[in-house]
Amino acid sequence: MTLLFHKYQGTGNDFILADNRKNDISLGTDQIRRLCDRRFGIGADGLMLLNEKTGFDFEMKYYNADGKEGSMCGNGGRCMTKFAYHLGVHREMYRFLASDGVHEAEIDVDGIVSLKMKDVKTVKKFHNDFLVNTGSPHYVKMVTNVMDIDVYKKGSEIRNSKEFADEGINVNFVEQLGDVDKIIVRTYERGVEDETFSCGTGVTAAALICYHNENGFNDVGVKTLGGHLTVEFDRIDDNNYENIWLCGPAEKVFQGNVEIN
Repeated sequence: MTLLFHKYQGTGNDFILADNRKNDISLGTDQIRRLCDRRFGIGADGLMLLNEKTGFDFEMKYYNADGKEGSMCGNGGRCMTKFAYHLGVHREMYRFLASDGVHEAEIDVDGIVSLKMKDVKTVKKFHNDFLVNTGSPHYVKMVTNVMDIDVYKKGSEIRNSKEFADEGINVNFVEQLGDVDKIIVRTYERGVEDETFSCGTGVTAAALICYHNENGFNDVGVKTLGGHLTVEFDRIDDNNYENIWLCGPAEKVFQGNVEIN
């Protein structure tokens, strides 16, 4: 089978995308893992299929780099929205279905893609850290000098600890900067089993923890290895966060054809 693929990235979080609206693409776990391999394949943090879905502009089907179907991917959702636009699906507001439910997204005149995330109703304390599910499960650890952290080593230890080994968890190391509304986030992602340049659901989780307005609107600027994102949300109380928007660039890198055995 010859697969027409498109490579996209959102702040360095990169994905293989394919148009599956004709439902003619069937990929196994090993095939997806091979395509995402950075030495023997195209190379990506994950692979996504844009599917037809009645009542929606599209359905987003996401697979981790290990070839297994994944949970919600924030940067992936933003890239998928830009992909839909490039395929000729033009909307003022997109409405699509992902693994965690319905999402909305919009593209502004500068090409910035804003994705509405699911509301968060629970933030759990875990020792001195936090557990937040923003469509994917996240462990948030506040640190100083985040750029000096061995994210692979420390993240792997937490992800594979007895509390999280079965389901896995994404691990975020977060430094709050002098400006109360700005943070740096580095993330170890399950399914990739390494640090990625950016993680949309992780950035979102970190921003919720690092609110600057206790009750009301928050706008948190986030620096990642791959660029800058913004998370806007309304904080109602400790366990209620609504109208959460993840905003940032999503760009096409290249496209091509690959033979799949």
